[in-house]
Amino acid sequence: MTEVTIRAADGGSFSGYLATPQSGKGPGILVIQEIFGVNQVMRDLADGFAAQGYAALCPDLFWRQAPGIQLTDQSEAEWKRAFELYQGFDEAKGVTDLQVTLAYLRGHAACTGKVGSVGYCLGGKLAFLMATRSDAECNVGYYGVGIDKALDEAARITHPLLLHIAEKDEYCPPQAQQAIQSVLGSNPKVTIHIYPGVGHAFARVGGQHYDKAAAESANRRSAEFFKQHLGA
Repeated sequence: MTEVTIRAADGGSFSGYLATPQSGKGPGILVIQEIFGVNQVMRDLADGFAAQGYAALCPDLFWRQAPGIQLTDQSEAEWKRAFELYQGFDEAKGVTDLQVTLAYLRGHAACTGKVGSVGYCLGGKLAFLMATRSDAECNVGYYGVGIDKALDEAARITHPLLLHIAEKDEYCPPQAQQAIQSVLGSNPKVTIHIYPGVGHAFARVGGQHYDKAAAESANRRSAEFFKQHLGA
């Protein structure tokens, strides 16, 4: 497990947390951060994917504002800072950074060349945008915020996409969920699972809305999805 440096398309560079499988090589998973930066939660997720046989890379998407930021969801001050970073985030440049990171991971010695993405919260929407704007082999979004605002890109989805949606997600209300299902539900490349009675970030271990049963169900589905499309 190590820090790597990735060159940005428009100049400069940013860091990423790379976790590699015990075998030394495997398919790649691009792990896309929440609004708290590449914190311990994201590093633990990357380590978990590495334990499953993947080369997992989580890039720092807030580097243009505050490189190396690592927040938790345990204090009001940290929530406030996280939302400031989220509001200041340039989504288009963030997707470009993810595209560059995808290429970096594909070319890394620890990667077989096949790469998918998985994102949480902010990263959940970015995983959707990776499905519409990149050639990643597959993409997974957990409780993405704002996917309903980007549904005009749905026709660009050419690789499998898996979405996990929390029924009681305050950041993805019923009308947004209905729009997502209406536009994406008939797309054979897209699989949507709704988790009844759970709130946003139900899979964030230690988080306020963590739900063990829902998290285990979503993670099992994601593992099967990645195995099917990436082959680890």
